[in-house]
Amino acid sequence: MSTSSTLKCVTLVWIAIRPAEWIKNMFVFAPMFFSGQIWNFSKLSLVAVAFFSFCAMSSAVYLFNDINDHELDRLHPRKAKRPIASGELSIRLARIVMVGMAAVSMILVISFPSVAALIFGYALINVAYSLRLKHIVILDVFCIAVGFVLRVFVGGWVINVVPSFWLILATFLLSLFLALLKRRHELLVMEAAPSAHRPVLEHYSLKLLDELVSVVTPVTLITYILYTMDAVTIARFHTDHLYLTAVFVVFGIFRYLYLVHRMNMGGSPVDIVWHDVPLVIALLAWVSAFWAIVYYP
Repeated sequence: MSTSSTLKCVTLVWIAIRPAEWIKNMFVFAPMFFSGQIWNFSKLSLVAVAFFSFCAMSSAVYLFNDINDHELDRLHPRKAKRPIASGELSIRLARIVMVGMAAVSMILVISFPSVAALIFGYALINVAYSLRLKHIVILDVFCIAVGFVLRVFVGGWVINVVPSFWLILATFLLSLFLALLKRRHELLVMEAAPSAHRPVLEHYSLKLLDELVSVVTPVTLITYILYTMDAVTIARFHTDHLYLTAVFVVFGIFRYLYLVHRMNMGGSPVDIVWHDVPLVIALLAWVSAFWAIVYYP
């Protein structure tokens, strides 16, 4: 194989494992950040290992999903350009990389059996999702949300911190919010024949999805606001000013809804986060405000 062919193959594999999506795995840092231990570098190194383990496993999951759905993906205007769907990356090589990424993930956390079990459970759920669960209405978006909750549990368990029920609930609701809006975008993009690409879309409608989002959105906001005003939260951080950070959370969700409804975005939350400057500023402002209140009272 020539150098140019090898380089092209490596590039295709890199695209197929979707490194841009690894930002989702930042949820593993949530328990450490929300427990006020971000300066504990020994624990931070453990969470970093869990983060890279999740990155490897999530990439293996993406490859499995792309291999399983490569024919359906060819019907989607954006997904048809993916390496496996387009035929540029062979399924045989994709399977080899998939197994390798999964193995690397497990090796990284082999010293933490409970964490390894959670990450392996994440993989099993996603395999079940790719094969069957994504075709079951409502349950499909719940599976996506559970994946993010597992990230939070992994981040907590690796440093022996039990995530608070507020953090688990907020993570689940926010993930559900994003998943529902992603389904809405898919329904619009594949308006002519939505079920041809994703059969479950036959059971959704724009009206139904908008109503579901209208239920999840306020509950998500209220959950976060109640968390900032909870007596346990105030006692843990020795401050009652965390409610001020809710301003950035509200703006971020409103901005995301604007992008979905007025700019026809929403297909990939990661793409929006990487490319929408106001949303990035709101996210950084929230992190900075939370950091200043908790770590520099």
